Amino acid sequence: MVNYTAKYTKISSGYMGQLIEWPEVVTEGKDLEECRAMLRDALHEMVAAYKQLGNEIPLGNALIEQLPIEVESVSQAS
Repeated sequence: MVNYTAKYTKISSGYMGQLIEWPEVVTEGKDLEECRAMLRDALHEMVAAYKQLGNEIPLGNALIEQLPIEVESVSQAS
């Protein structure tokens, strides 16, 4: 069993989902649940296609960590 890390981004039409370790696996859904389901389906399809072509399947199990940083606002001179 391999775990892949999903990244979800809010977009105007709902959500975009993408795998961190396998950026080619990307999809969209009208809400988060639909996007998750579609991303899971896309992952299954990509695994099947890579196996059929004899391509190496990217490794999963990435570690995602948030790095906080304070960003000062920049004032524009008039």
